Order: sequence, then structure tokens, then C-alpha cells
Amino acid sequence: MTMTAADLLDLAALRRTADLYAQGADRRDKSLWEDVLADDCVIEGPGFTIEGRAANLGSIDALGQMFRATVHRVHNQVATVTGDEATGETYCTADHLLNDTDSLLVWTIRYLDRWRREDGQWRFTHRKLIVEWEETRAVTVKDAASAGEGKTS
Repeated sequence: MTMTAADLLDLAALRRTADLYAQGADRRDKSLWEDVLADDCVIEGPGFTIEGRAANLGSIDALGQMFRATVHRVHNQVATVTGDEATGETYCTADHLLNDTDSLLVWTIRYLDRWRREDGQWRFTHRKLIVEWEETRAVTVKDAASAGEGKTS
């Protein structure tokens, strides 16, 4: 299949939504999620389904209460664009620095994603978080005061 320049731009824009979503989670920056979530976005995962952008923004607060800090790394993404809609799969590793202990909860994640182009910008309409496996391990926090630095909540 031959890719056009427009196809490549769409794929890059879709990847950017995943990168900004990850950065928004790590920085606790709701404005980043506002930019990449559609008003009717549904995010679901093990034991939860959250409907609507406003409700999903509350997840940012929950992350801040559950973990001292997080680091999400987006590894690869495969997407198919059909007009102003797209579907795909995004691979990610998420490190969660646990409260009250120097332990790290690591999730190996696949997101099943759907997007819609709105006013020229791609936004998630649905993200299904699948945790393939998890690992907990002890870590040494070099500067506990700066763990989670960059949060803007």
C-alpha cells in the first residue's frame, strides 16, 4: 500500500494524541487531555468505564491521589484512517511510583483506540486500556521532593 503525504501526516497526528495523553497523565495537566479527548470520549479499563471528556478529566485527579508520580512511555502505534475516523492500537509502559513506599508498579499496556477528526484535529473517542501484565519492584528515589515534578494540577 502506498502512503501519501496526507496519510503520513494523519498517522503522525494520531501518534501525537497518544504522546500528549501520556504527558498529560504524567504532568497531571488536564489541558493536554482536553486537547486530545472528544466531548463524548469513553475510556475503559479493568473494572471501569468513564464516559465524557469532563468525567475523564477527573482521572487526572485520581492519578495524583493514587501515585506520587507516573511516567508513561508510548512505544509504537498502528492505526488505520478512514476519512475523518481512525482505529488503532497503541503500546505503552506506565511506571507508577507508589505512595508511602519506594516501590514502582509497572504496567505493560495496549490501548485499543478510536479517533475522530474534529475541526482538523484528531481526538480520542474511545480508549480501551488492556493491562497485559504488571510488575512491582523496589526503586531508589534519587530526589523524593522532585518525584512527580512538572505536575501542574
